[in-house]
Amino acid sequence: MSANRPQACNSKIRNRRERQCWLWSVQCLALLLLAALGCVSAAAQSVAYVPTHKSNSVAVVNTATNSVIDIIPVGIQPLSGAMSPNGQEVYVTNSGWIFGSNSVSVINTLTNTVVATIPVGNFPIGVAFTPNGAFAYVVNSNANSVSVIDTATRTVLSTINVGASPWGVAFTPNGAFAYVTNQSANNVSVIDTATKSVVATVPVGSNPVGLAITPDGAFAYIANFLSNSVSVISTATNTVVNTIAVGATPITVAITPNGASAYVPNDGSNNVSVINTASNTVTATIAVQANPRGVAVTPDGAFAYVSNRIANTVSVVNTATNSVVATVMGVALFPEAVIIR
Repeated sequence: MSANRPQACNSKIRNRRERQCWLWSVQCLALLLLAALGCVSAAAQSVAYVPTHKSNSVAVVNTATNSVIDIIPVGIQPLSGAMSPNGQEVYVTNSGWIFGSNSVSVINTLTNTVVATIPVGNFPIGVAFTPNGAFAYVVNSNANSVSVIDTATRTVLSTINVGASPWGVAFTPNGAFAYVTNQSANNVSVIDTATKSVVATVPVGSNPVGLAITPDGAFAYIANFLSNSVSVISTATNTVVNTIAVGATPITVAITPNGASAYVPNDGSNNVSVINTASNTVTATIAVQANPRGVAVTPDGAFAYVSNRIANTVSVVNTATNSVVATVMGVALFPEAVIIR
């Protein structure tokens, strides 16, 4: 009997170990399944918001299916937009043109409805949120100013005078400075966000419009519409350290999350220039459809979405191959910008 006890114990130990291994395998499988489901859910919930200038609306694109899933009416002739850092709201600028809309529509991203309309200055175009989401800066092109919106109260707290015909705005990652392009002045105003005052003015190319700042905050890339170039500003010195020739009439810039590449839609040549930010050289030129205007890169950096104004489409660019892999139809008339959650 005593000789059999060790065998019984060994058998029990083996069985217990086998059960433990089996349970561990099941747990691992369950975790993998949950992770996969989470990825699918995240992909299914990923959306792009596309203001359509002549339709007075915003098209909502599901980036998993590359199809329009909703249309949100906004103000008159929307031109641009920005996503709040928490992803809960999209601010869309309603330029109004001669109709005088001069407002910002606040879209709730859970319901895809406009929950507020904020009056701003004359002919608003660019808009950006501070990294902490407390404020939104709206560029008023015909007023030569920037409206500072308190996002908690949805009211304009102050107005900052900048250069002639401002267009775009972007913040450094620490939120300390905002860079504003001034079309008619051919320069960039640098705003100290603590004092809400212009502390530097940087000459760039002709008719600067869209811009983006690298994730490390070291450089600002400025699209010069009439110079067919991109100016690279060092944010440490507020001087232009490089000028890059691109296609005809570049209009905006989007930088990949890793900071390695900048995507520049060229409105006049129906293509997108891809800039290597390490060498500041164009490494690829991607043909898209008529009059590309807006661009945004997905948070994972895998795709760039480009709105084609005259074609009324959005081109989906694979950033690994720099090729168009899909075209989103049905985004209505004159898509201007792309905002991705």
